[in-house]
Amino acid sequence: MRRKPPAGAVTKAPEGLPSAMIENWEWQDHAACQGVNPELFFAAESERGLRKRARELVAKSLCGTCPVRRECADHAAVVGEMYGVWGGITEEEREPAFHGRHH
Repeated sequence: MRRKPPAGAVTKAPEGLPSAMIENWEWQDHAACQGVNPELFFAAESERGLRKRARELVAKSLCGTCPVRRECADHAAVVGEMYGVWGGITEEEREPAFHGRHH
């Protein structure tokens, strides 16, 4: 059974990006985070400091065991994902690359 793209996913690819076919999401079927509470990967608006770093460390350690880590990180880079841990990379770690694409 194929999974649907996550809520808020791009349904029409912006110019120059691959089409948003369901096959582009098949890597998620093999993700180590399947069934894990998404709150592990996304900060609450009020989360800061040590609590945020501790949660991100746990998320990144799970990503470290994931067979589709590269696909997940690539997805976040291609779509310009601004929130959460994707493929073991935090939003702060992706930020320099994201800003570099827009200059």
